[in-house]
Amino acid sequence: MEKLLTQLIGKLQKAYGERLVSVVLYGSAATGDHHADFSDINILCVLSEISPRELASGEDIFRWWREQGSPSPLLLSEHELVASADCFAIEFHDIQRQHRLLHGKDVITSLLIEDTFYRAQVEHDLRAKLLRVRQKAGGMLSNPDLLRRMLLDSVSTFCVLFRHALILRGADAPALKRDVIQRAREVFAIDAAPFEKLLDVREGRLKPRDIDPVLLLASYLKEISQVIDAVDQIER
Repeated sequence: MEKLLTQLIGKLQKAYGERLVSVVLYGSAATGDHHADFSDINILCVLSEISPRELASGEDIFRWWREQGSPSPLLLSEHELVASADCFAIEFHDIQRQHRLLHGKDVITSLLIEDTFYRAQVEHDLRAKLLRVRQKAGGMLSNPDLLRRMLLDSVSTFCVLFRHALILRGADAPALKRDVIQRAREVFAIDAAPFEKLLDVREGRLKPRDIDPVLLLASYLKEISQVIDAVDQIER
């Protein structure tokens, strides 16, 4: 990963020069909780301005980066970064808590995040992701391999959202996925087993065939709903 990051920085510097304000690694790759088969390498790229010129300059770089298996860098101007901190409270809280400066100015550490819409965003995202899992599962129940893969892909997102539910509750919110699930078990009284089994597969502790995704689905959805109900009851 370090070699890829070094290559990326070199390409961005060559393309943007002084217009490249900052490059930040965030998410699981910044905390050591990254698993190559399931996790992306997430990059925030901050430029002095973003116009069609900047988009054209980065086209080949972003295509190359996607070919390495990760999404295109999140591209923002410095002004946009500051102005959007209220409506993307979840994303910027996560970046602020889990990031590594790769190049340029530290635009993250001192970023002021307005939490006016924070609780609503956490509940919205939890409900939206739950509905999405239900929609997908409805077309996969007869295909255990496909259903299993979908659940394995989704658990990381719910770990992120559970972390924010813990923050809203005023509880300690660990960085690592497995620690988040244990803390959610303590605070929200959920059954951690379905999440731990999925994390065991992601981390190679269990083989995919060792879990029955159809049996796991019911408890997975139930425990997610329990966290959603807890968030809904937090004082607005």
